Amino acid sequence: MEIKTVEQFYQCVEEDLFNNISSFWLTKTRDNEKGGFLGRIMNDLSIDRDANKSLILNVRILWTFSRLYSFREKTEYMNMARFAYNYIKKYFYDEKYGGMFWMADCNGNTINDKKKIYGQAFSIYALSAFYAISNEQQILDEAIDIFNLVEKHEKKSMNTHLHLMEALTSLYKVWPDKRLKQKLLDLIHVFKNYIVDQHTFHFKLFFDDAWCSKSQGVSFGHDIEGSWLLCEAAEVLNDEELRKQINSLAINMVKATISEGISDHYTIYSERNGNGTIDSKSDWWQQAEMVVGLVNAFQITKDKYFLNLAMKSWQAIEDYFIDREYGEWFYAINAKGYPDRTQYKVSEWKGPYHNGRACVELLIRLKHYLK
Repeated sequence: MEIKTVEQFYQCVEEDLFNNISSFWLTKTRDNEKGGFLGRIMNDLSIDRDANKSLILNVRILWTFSRLYSFREKTEYMNMARFAYNYIKKYFYDEKYGGMFWMADCNGNTINDKKKIYGQAFSIYALSAFYAISNEQQILDEAIDIFNLVEKHEKKSMNTHLHLMEALTSLYKVWPDKRLKQKLLDLIHVFKNYIVDQHTFHFKLFFDDAWCSKSQGVSFGHDIEGSWLLCEAAEVLNDEELRKQINSLAINMVKATISEGISDHYTIYSERNGNGTIDSKSDWWQQAEMVVGLVNAFQITKDKYFLNLAMKSWQAIEDYFIDREYGEWFYAINAKGYPDRTQYKVSEWKGPYHNGRACVELLIRLKHYLK
């Protein structure tokens, strides 16, 4: 059924979050033989039991179920978060030097001990969310220790800074430290002054040490994801002038994505390459982030154009992305809406974070509107 009302929109999102996404991860992803979570599951649910286990997948599972528990206090969500935390602490956390290792093999042995900023950012994000539901000081201390570690080492890429910003936003909600506040403010200004192109309102993607752009491509999914994450970061700092500036910037970013990056099926294009050609496939995470970005734009402007477009974009998820046979969402669809069934349902990068987070954000925002 085509989504025609906000109430229907809310119900569809709720159904998908609690009866599809969360149930899939609760019932199909634990590694009952070797511990932790299975590193790779194919679209048809066949399992690669020798697949490596990545930090990113594990901390994203921890974040997702911590956030789900804060939204709806179900015992199975807390247990899943605890299970994820215990595995991360045992197999990824460096007890000697701090920080999180990047990759373990299927048995939990470290095979890549690099401490990438991207991985540390998601670790902060997950630990601060878990602390918010557990109230255990040790967990907050671990998040703060990783924050201090990250302060010493930063690389200049849009994606690293984007996820570091969301991580510090989450940490600030549970640890309103002055130094952290300044760091978060600095990150917002970096986005405003260097990363967002003030002419096109797209993110520049890679930089040299002087903040000169080293790329010409456009990532539409990151643009619209960043639009609402910037608003969230500005919101927690309680600076009304900054919030207004960022809201205005976010609307321009959303409009740029709408005009250049959405198909006739209301799916978001993957990217525009440096030579100007469009990659018309769409990944699950990009589509999820687009719906949140559109609803956020509606909340800022009160213009129902954005809300109607958000509902059409969610309808595309219902029509093309949700896997009615095996559960969860397909990794990607092509320009005609056909899913890529060769991609993994669970992998280093395919977790419950983007679509699970999108659903939680949508339910909170839509409930506020319906009230």
